Amino acid sequence: MEDFRPIIRVIEEDYEIPQLGKHRRISALLPYDYEKTDKTYPVLYMQDGQNLFNPNAPFGDWGIDKSISSLAKQGMNDLIIIAIDHGEKERIKEYLPFKDTRLGPGDGDRYVEFMIKKLKPYVDRTFRVKSDRLNTGIGGSSMGGLISLYAGLTQSDHFAKLMVFSPSLWISPIIHEHGLHFSPSAPTYLYLYAGAKESKFHIPNVERFKSALLKEKQSYPNLNFKLSINDHGEHNEYFWGQEFPKAVKWLYYN
Repeated sequence: MEDFRPIIRVIEEDYEIPQLGKHRRISALLPYDYEKTDKTYPVLYMQDGQNLFNPNAPFGDWGIDKSISSLAKQGMNDLIIIAIDHGEKERIKEYLPFKDTRLGPGDGDRYVEFMIKKLKPYVDRTFRVKSDRLNTGIGGSSMGGLISLYAGLTQSDHFAKLMVFSPSLWISPIIHEHGLHFSPSAPTYLYLYAGAKESKFHIPNVERFKSALLKEKQSYPNLNFKLSINDHGEHNEYFWGQEFPKAVKWLYYN
């Protein structure tokens, strides 16, 4: 019986992030038959790597390795995922994209700069990837969703596919202004997910962002947007893991 599980490679346990003066484990999840073909693949850069495919993670995991295997059995096997571990105690600061927030100043701009200037070029050199923006995505949840959304809004020349789950929009309302003025010059795909049981402010914040984003949608023919709301969804890895294959299908196989 064929094994459809992705090949998991640790790129480096202590990959340098010079923009932050930090080191981080970064992993690649490759298609199960990567070594048997000469195909090139789209890429999805994901935050909070510790929680994506580790069943022993403190708060549970998304189980994306299982989802990737299931998708591969259905013939959807053309995707490389790069999982970037978060900074533990520095996680919130690293994922904060603005200098003036309710939690203080963030280093998000430097983190995004790291992905664009160092990590992506490394991945482009090392793996058989389609390096153009249309085949490059970014994603995450909560604070990881916020920084992924910010990267997509401000760096649309690099990221065309955005997987944004339960973003922490409350931390800095200025993100709504970025949505209001977002007008990509080339096709861009945003999959936005939220759970109705996350907090009483979460859905209103997501709806507010949706309104800002789509206010002038007739002027943005390049924006493709999907909002998915789970009436039973809570703010945790289980529900993000359940949504993951749906988002992958819409972003990469729709």
